[in-house]
Order: sequence, then structure tokens, then C-alpha cells
Amino acid sequence: MSRAMLRSGLFALTAAFALAGCDEPAPPAAGAPPTMRLLTESQYRNTIADLFGAQVVVGGSFDPLVRTNGLLTVGATNARITPAGLEQFDRMARSIAAQVVGAKNRNVLMPCKPAAVTAPDDACTAAFYAQVGRMLYRRPLTEAEVQVPVKVAAAATRDLGNFYDGVASGLAGMLVSPNFLFTIDGTEPDPQGGTRLDGYAKAARLSYFLWNTTPDDQLLKAAEQGALHDDKKLSAEVERMLDSPKLEAGMRAFFNDMLAFDDFSKIEKDSIIYPSFSAVVAEDAKEQSLRTIIDLLVAQEGDYRDLFTTRKTFMSGPLGRIYRVPVDRPDGGWMAYEFPEGDARAGLITQVAFSALYSHPGRSSPTLRGKAVRESFLCQKIPDPPGDVDFSLFNDPNSPNKTARDRLTAHSVVPACAGCHKLTDPIGLAMERIDGAGQFRTTEAGAPIDPSGDLDGVKFADAVGLGKAMRDNPAVPSCIVNRLYSYATGRTPERSEKALLDYFETNFSSGDYRLTSLLHTIASSDALFAVTAPENRSAAAPPEKDDKS
Repeated sequence: MSRAMLRSGLFALTAAFALAGCDEPAPPAAGAPPTMRLLTESQYRNTIADLFGAQVVVGGSFDPLVRTNGLLTVGATNARITPAGLEQFDRMARSIAAQVVGAKNRNVLMPCKPAAVTAPDDACTAAFYAQVGRMLYRRPLTEAEVQVPVKVAAAATRDLGNFYDGVASGLAGMLVSPNFLFTIDGTEPDPQGGTRLDGYAKAARLSYFLWNTTPDDQLLKAAEQGALHDDKKLSAEVERMLDSPKLEAGMRAFFNDMLAFDDFSKIEKDSIIYPSFSAVVAEDAKEQSLRTIIDLLVAQEGDYRDLFTTRKTFMSGPLGRIYRVPVDRPDGGWMAYEFPEGDARAGLITQVAFSALYSHPGRSSPTLRGKAVRESFLCQKIPDPPGDVDFSLFNDPNSPNKTARDRLTAHSVVPACAGCHKLTDPIGLAMERIDGAGQFRTTEAGAPIDPSGDLDGVKFADAVGLGKAMRDNPAVPSCIVNRLYSYATGRTPERSEKALLDYFETNFSSGDYRLTSLLHTIASSDALFAVTAPENRSAAAPPEKDDKS
């Protein structure tokens, strides 16, 4: 039986239980006022690729977002475009538009040809802007909206003497419009009373949640026909989206965000201390973890908790040198690999990506690793250290305390530090047999490393034992539910939504902790689309915020 048939059967069974009264209805969601969410860098790039093709190159850089509730995607809800950021968007828009109407792409991407290349053709440009605008703005354009770029194109054509240069000018303007750069929550009166998201806003929310890109034509047609306001038709669209190859890209984007893998662009390692580590290794390390996640959770539809204990992964040539594993791929390509029973590697937290990312340039860091486990997988916020902490005792190269466990006692006896270190260090010390570059070791400065510890009272002997403790920790499924709901709605859940999150978690558990089951539950729920009364806000400008974007 195919994966699609298995999933369809699972969803049908869940629905049958609900209709039979065996499943409690979902508690109401708090909702939030309609808002505008800035596209993240990956959403922008994916949208351009889906609309115009992967051959259209998106250059330039993007303003950083502020991570909120552990996610950059949530920070995008409160982001604004700086003047420098707007200039960068303008440069990218002009480059993209020039490529779209260039000689290599125009015959495929434009629905018509002008009567004369040296003169405006308003009918042709209007047809093009209406077609491409529907996908860019994620809704049909009004006649007035179409005429804005048409007039720009006509004027530019007369000035430049070339129809396609004129079309590029109009398209570039559309690419810097808030209607493209932001997903805007359009609303309409709810027949049941109050306000609801319109079908196009629902389509955008679904698409960027599950696919990390713009809605496709079928989803926009469903929005146009009002199908997304019908529970059965909405569920059918969700099932179609979950069975799409785009789901893999969507979930890669979510886990890349959840695990802060964007920080790999800033990773640095001392080449003298870690000669085997390189930029290629860093990129492959990130890719290894994402491949492991997607294979287990999407391709195999496995138990989410098994991410912390699985020995199955993928290996490349550069990574093989770090893991000391022979890789029969001289071209540096990928191959499936499984660490043998008894090996010190099992689960995400023993992979190079986690070990290297949460370390210093020249040494490991039990505190950073423990903090990352608490925050990324358990949703437990660890405060930043006080500004006046004295690190000299820990960093002293002449200290008689050779191992990190010994040196960390310097912080465990300082009242201002002890509370947080008790939460982080027993976890991070379990991974001390993996150095700052992700390589296995048994000693530090000639002294044996003790990787034992405990997680919330559950004792373990090493990193593999920590993975087992993580798998059985009830905060692990609770955290992924919180993060996925936050990612989908673009906001931090309200305290009043605890019952709703508990409902999602219960369904997640009854679905054998399958990610696709959880995605279906959230994506089909009223909670994903819940809105409160709109605020008075101009649709032409993003919301203000105090933090820097």
C-alpha cells in the first residue's frame, strides 16, 4: 500500500472517530487581529522559483529577522522593511524582472507577444500582469491594480524604446509591492457572525505553512470557489498538499528554522584545532540532519520521538572524515548509512550539525549544547548569563581542572549562575565525548571524559542514553506541537490556548506521533485561521515594532 493511501486511511479513520463522537471537538483558539507577515528569505526565493522557474537567479541579501518563540517565521510577523532593505528588494526586483522578460524566458513566461517591440502594447502587458499578479499577490488583481504596472510599462517603453524593458519596469514595481513582500490577512464578514479570513488569506496561510511557498493554481481556485470555508473540502485540500512533493521543502524550512540552522552561515572553527572541519563539512552537516529528519518523518512517516534515538542517517564524503566512516562515494555524493548498535552515535543530538553549531570556535560547550536542547526540543527558555560573569576560571588554560565537567564547577557555586547551569550542564556534559567539530573523543587534555548525567531526574550514562531520555520526555511532543502551531499562525500561542495545544498533542499521540498527522490536524482546524476584530492599520505599510528587524 502506498504512503498516500496509508495517510488517507489514517485521516479517514480519525474523521470517523470524530463523527462517531469518540473525539472531543477542538477548543476555540484565541486568534489574533489580521496582520501582515514579511516573507522570509526562503519563502521569497521559493516563491520566485515556483512562479518563474529555478533558472531565475535571486541575488542579494535580506535584513535579518528577530527570532521570536524560537522561530524567525514568527519574528517576520512583526518585521518591517528598513530603507536599506527596501533598496535591496528593489535591486533584486529589477534583476528578477529583467530575467523574466529576457530572451531566454519571455516566450515561456509571457502569454503574448507585442504588436511591435518598439512600442507599448497595453493589452499584452495587462494580460501578463493579471496572470503573474494573481500568483505574486496570492489573489486576483482588480482592474485598477492591473492598470498601475500597465501605465508604468507604457511610459518606460516610450522612454527606452523597447517593449520588454518596459514590461520589466512594471514587473519590478509589483515585486516591491507590500502585496507581494507581505502575506496580508484579508478578511470578510463571517456568516456565523464576526470576522473571518477570506479564502485567499487562508490559502496563503496554508501554503506557507505546509510548502513554504506561494499557493498553487489549484489552491487559489479552491479559495476563489469558497471551498476553504467548507470543512470537508478544506480537509481534502490539506490531504492533497500533504501528499505533494512540496511538503518536503516545507518541512525542511520548518526544521531549519526550529533548529536555528540559519546560524550555520556564521559558524567558525579554528582550522589549527579542527583541520578536518571546513565550510563544505558545515553545509553537509546541516544537510545530513535535514535529510535524517525528512526521511524519518515525511518519507517513512515515523514516530517523531525516534529522531532522538535513530541510528539511520545519510553520509557524504566530507562528513565521513569527521565521523571516521568509510564513504564509497568519491564524488562526495550522499549514501544511506546506519550506525551499528553499541556505537556512540544515535539521534540528532550526536550528529555533527548539533555538536558543531553549539560549540565555540576552538572548543566544545556543554552549556550551549544543554541550552539548545532545552530551548529547541523542550521549549524551555534559559536566561542569558549576567553581564558581569567571570569566565576566567573556566577559560584558564593553566587550570588544574582538565575536563569541562571539572571547570564548570566554577559556575555551579556562583549563586547567579547555578540555577541555569543546573538546567543546561547535566545535558551538555553528556555530549562532551563529541568535540567542537563533531568528532568523537574519549579524553580531554589527557583526562577521561565522564558523559553521565540526568534529564529532569532521568539518569543516563552517555549521549545515547540522553537521546533515550529525550524520546521519553513528555515535553518533547508538547514542544513540537507548540512550535508547529506558532509557525503556522505566525505568533506565539496565548496562555488561553493551552487547552487547544493539549488537544493537538492528544491527537498527535493518538496518531503515533506522526508529523503528517499533526500537520493535518493543525491545517484542518479552525484555530489556524482564527482572527479577532481587525485593527485600524494601513494595508500599504507593515506593522511597527520596537526591535530591529
